[in-house]
This record gives sequence, structure tokens and C-alpha cells, in this order.
Amino acid sequence: MIYQTAQDWRDAPQKHVLLFGMSGLGKTYISNLMRDHGDWFHYSVDYRIGTRYMGEYIADNAKAEAMKVPFLRELLMTDSIYIGSNITFENLSPVSTYLGKPGDPAKGGILIDEYKRRQEQFQRAEIDALMDTSYFIRRAQALYGYPHFICDTGGSICEWVDVDNPNDPIMAELSKHALCIWIEGSDAHIDELCRRFDKAPKPMSYQAEFLDQSWNAYLAEKNVAPDKVDPDDFIRWTYRKALDHRQPRYAAMADKWGITVKAEDIYAVKTPADFENLVAKTLEDRR
Repeated sequence: MIYQTAQDWRDAPQKHVLLFGMSGLGKTYISNLMRDHGDWFHYSVDYRIGTRYMGEYIADNAKAEAMKVPFLRELLMTDSIYIGSNITFENLSPVSTYLGKPGDPAKGGILIDEYKRRQEQFQRAEIDALMDTSYFIRRAQALYGYPHFICDTGGSICEWVDVDNPNDPIMAELSKHALCIWIEGSDAHIDELCRRFDKAPKPMSYQAEFLDQSWNAYLAEKNVAPDKVDPDDFIRWTYRKALDHRQPRYAAMADKWGITVKAEDIYAVKTPADFENLVAKTLEDRR
């Protein structure tokens, strides 16, 4: 770790942290809080994915849908209109909309082969965006003069890390440049995430092996053909399984390459000083 002790952390003139964990437990909350303080550069991995690595896929998908409408097709063919995505830190829905949900196209789903293709695109994009972290640390300092840096990762980071390999290339690179912090949710937090997801199921990215196992198990349990799957029902059915799959992976990442803070402690943070004190206390307790 780049900060071995609480004193190392407190004395560092340039503090670099990377947050990981389940979506909905405070990564973006803390990142926004630190950014608004003025001394911290906020690097959003999901924003980087949508603007740098998947922007063309997203725009082309929207154009393909527009081309089905004769009026819009004519305007596109004559370069009379422009179609693009309006991705912001607060609105990353163009990425999730492109990822989609597998199942019956009549119910808004994507056939499984196309869905897997988009999942592979997202995996490559997320890994590339993660590996851009050190570049943005340098850029934030050289171009904008920010002394401190916070990286807000997506929930699926653990899907691409080999948690059994202490030399995993993704985490070896990230931990060289930032203190990796897992925000750990309790069973109650996970239950609440599941309740929220059930009300508004959103597209997710999955490790290929986990997706295949879940998809085949769902088809067998529901006795349904792949092209007749209810997309929302599948991702609701899969969500808790995905969280249970990810939890031990996050824990292994924190054990090998970083530290762990509790979600309830994150919720108690109200100022940058609160966050810096929480990290210092966690480093001290770890020793």
C-alpha cells in the first residue's frame, strides 16, 4: 500500500485513494464531497467508460434505432441532425441503457448473443478505464493543480480481478498509485440494495462464467426459451446472487491490496476532514 501507517497518510502532501464496492454504498457520495471541497480531483471510471471507450457504441446504437423511423432516417442520411449521448457524472444511464437486459425483444430485451457481445465490450472498456487511473493522477496535478485524487470505480471492478493472484495486473497497477478502499456493506445494507433494485431493476455487467451459470440456471428453473425470457425478471432473479458472488471478491481485494471501511462509517462522513480521519483510523487499526 502507498500509505503504510496513519502518519504516512496524514503527512502525505498528495493523497490518492480509490474506492470500490457495491453500487449504492457511498462511493460517489464521498467522491462528490471531496471534489466539492476544491482540493480533490474526482475520476469517475463509469464516466470515462461512457465518454472515452463506449461513446461510439452508444451513439451508433441510438442511430440504429433512429434509422428505423423514416423521418429520422432521412435527416440522418442528409446530415441534418446529430445524435449523441449526454453523459454526466450524475447521469450515466446511456451506458446502462446500451448494456441492456437479456431476454425477449418484445419486452425490451436483447438476445443473449448480442447481450454477451456488449458485456465483453464493457469488460474491455472498464479495464482500460481503470488502467487510466495513473494517467489521470498525473493529469490532475500537471494540468489543473489538484494535490489530491479520488477514483470512483464501478461495482463490477471485482469481476475482472483475479483475486487469487497477488500479482493481478489490475490491482497491482492501481495499488501502486492509490490507497484502495473497500466500502463494505452489512447484510442490512445488502437487503436494502435488493429492495431498491426490485423496484427499479437496472442493467448490470457480469463475469462471463457467472453470467453463463446464472442464465442456464434461470432457463432451467423457469422452463423458458432464451428469446422468451422476461428481461426484468431475469436481472431481479440474478441480483442477489450477483451481490453474494461479489462480496468475497471485494473482501479478498481489500485483504491483499487495501483497507476496509464500513458503509455506516461512510454515511457518517460530512466533511473532507471526516473522511481523512476515517482513513487514518482504519490504517491505524489495520496495524
